[in-house]
Amino acid sequence: MHSTRKLWTWLAIICVLSFAVLGWVGTEIYLKAPPIPNQVVSSTGEVLFSAGQVQRGQQAWLSAGGQQLGTVWGHGSYVAPDWSADWLHREALALREIWAQREFGKSFDALGVGQQGELNDLLVREMRRNTYDASTGTITLTPDRALAVQQITQHYVSLFGTDPALNALREQYAMNAGSLPDTADLHALPAFIFWSAWSAATDRPGVPNISYTSNWPSEPLVDNHPTAGTGIWSIASVILLIAAIAGMIFYHSISREDVDPTPPKTDPLFDLKPTPSMKATKKYFYVVIGLILAQISMGVVTAHYAVEGHSFFGFPLAQILPYTVSRTIHTQFAVLWIATAWLATGLYIAPAISGHEPRFQKLGVDVLFYALLFIVVGSTAFGWIGSIQHLGNNFSFWIGNQGLAYTTMGRVWQILLFIGLMLWVLLLGRGLWPALKKPSESRALIAMVFLAALCIGMFYATSLAWGQHTHYSMIEYWRWWLVHLWVEGFFEVFATAVIALLFTRLGLIRAATANSAIVLETIVFLFGGILGTLHHLYFTGTPTFVIAIGGMFSALEVVPLSMIGIEAYRNYQRSKAAPWVQTYKWSIMCFIAVGFWNMVGAGLLGFTINTPIALYYMQGLNMTAAHGHAALFGVYGMLGIGLLLFCLRGMSDRAAWSDRLLKPTFWLLNIGLAMMVFISLVPAGIYQAWASVSQGMWFARSPAVVHSHVMERFVWMRVPGDVVFACGAVLLALFAIRLLITGRRPQPLLVQSGKLASV
Repeated sequence: MHSTRKLWTWLAIICVLSFAVLGWVGTEIYLKAPPIPNQVVSSTGEVLFSAGQVQRGQQAWLSAGGQQLGTVWGHGSYVAPDWSADWLHREALALREIWAQREFGKSFDALGVGQQGELNDLLVREMRRNTYDASTGTITLTPDRALAVQQITQHYVSLFGTDPALNALREQYAMNAGSLPDTADLHALPAFIFWSAWSAATDRPGVPNISYTSNWPSEPLVDNHPTAGTGIWSIASVILLIAAIAGMIFYHSISREDVDPTPPKTDPLFDLKPTPSMKATKKYFYVVIGLILAQISMGVVTAHYAVEGHSFFGFPLAQILPYTVSRTIHTQFAVLWIATAWLATGLYIAPAISGHEPRFQKLGVDVLFYALLFIVVGSTAFGWIGSIQHLGNNFSFWIGNQGLAYTTMGRVWQILLFIGLMLWVLLLGRGLWPALKKPSESRALIAMVFLAALCIGMFYATSLAWGQHTHYSMIEYWRWWLVHLWVEGFFEVFATAVIALLFTRLGLIRAATANSAIVLETIVFLFGGILGTLHHLYFTGTPTFVIAIGGMFSALEVVPLSMIGIEAYRNYQRSKAAPWVQTYKWSIMCFIAVGFWNMVGAGLLGFTINTPIALYYMQGLNMTAAHGHAALFGVYGMLGIGLLLFCLRGMSDRAAWSDRLLKPTFWLLNIGLAMMVFISLVPAGIYQAWASVSQGMWFARSPAVVHSHVMERFVWMRVPGDVVFACGAVLLALFAIRLLITGRRPQPLLVQSGKLASV
């Protein structure tokens, strides 16, 4: 007990210090972010962009689809360009061409090597010179550059408008004509994209050769190359990773781990009678399965748009379900169904652990269910309506689609979801309270489950931290507080604590061992995970030291994942500990899959893109999608399905339970996911990374690469994996329907000669 108390103290210290540093970094980002100009003018006095247009352009881009329609500074979707890289390249080419025609009367390509070199040197000096005047809030451009900006502005007005000459390009970008019907929004959009590109190439004040985005994106024309810090801290992070893994191996080799206890002769949960509130969670799990099927369907449509930008096998689906909507639903439903499975599991196990059914608990569970259902349906419907009807910036922000990946729902729905999560924490706390008050070997473990749940609920409040006019760098800062700290922080803690608690209740691990192990694992996870948030913010207009902190601590995130295979193997051994454990075989197999994908998806593929130098060339490319699919579904999705099966087992007629359906379900989901990631997404990401290194980010995200024969073949190579994966999901749905039809309440198992008989 004394040892565990010391671990809790260390956990508290690490959390306080880490969040203090993360908060300080946020302050520095706010102070040193790229300045938003009051106006952009020519040195002759011509106004190119007026006061407020950059902020309005940001709102316009987000309402048009935002991070579901290309990226800015590398964050968003993968079919349309990175607009900051696209503008930067187009402006550089236009400016160079203006000089070539005026000075030599020829196009740039027709010039000699010496003349081209002269203009290239002039281009670098022109694009990197910082002409922002802080006293007036004005960016002043030379007349030639102002002319180039006007040319690119017209291109973007035509692209996001209805110019038929750009229909083919829109189809390649999977965007519909008339994305911004409001004239003021249409003319403000180029101001925001210009500013994002200006920030990417212009030197920071007093810091030569380093832009506000640390020279991201890669663009040889303007001398945008990785900074020295990007390379040095990448090397340092790899060295730290190797040293930390060696240290963890040494610790495991000298520490004596308690052997697992002798399992009980019978299932400890066999006589567990579900309470009314536990039974009420069943409908959550059926909604989870429905959301899985819907998410997969939207994923198929979204992937296909990478080949046919407006059609689905010839049918003009984009007229009613454009890419921005299908991808929004695909990503949002992924988070929603996983979170719903975990919420329902918490509500199910709370009375089971405490042996107490609080008054009105079932009513609370029912109210929360219908509230969550209202939020899911409402946010999806209004997001779709707002996108199709182009109802404007205010509608998009408040009740439509905010345009931010994984936090897309409008502010009203976010507020309602936060209230719903607080209700969940209250219901979970009421259910666990008797167990938390009562001294027991499992109390620390139960406390960890509740604290993780509390953090999951409380930290959703970070989605309310930005407003319509918040600086884009700060939006990214707060968005990753939510997405990263949820997924790679508190979800991880909740997952390990719940699995340990379930194994403890089944008598397969010792409670005392689990208590100290979970606190220690939480320390390791959060030590790297909290400040590891910054690896998402290397190139989003942040100070250069973010690369150092993010690079080092994101390397530490991988350390516990490198050893997680050991725990997966031990779980496999536990699945064979006693005959009755086979009752929970496929739940445990899902937990084993969680360990595998943690190691491969989160660890291997995550670290592939986490070092600053790797992310410099691969941010916003398909390697990110490979990591996202393998980690999000492989880890948290498989855990959600494992918890779903565990809870349904306790609420269902055991005669209706069919391992014959669960076995192919499990293998089809995992094999399909592996095929999808390693046959399609990883090769596509490597091909794009080659394009990025060789010619620049603009090229890796251009139609010449995205719609090349190679890339489109990789898209088609997803089909076998998608089909296998979808078959697994369909079998899971059939399994659940069979449970619903065949029986409604648990029946006693047959016991023959002290062994569990198959039923």
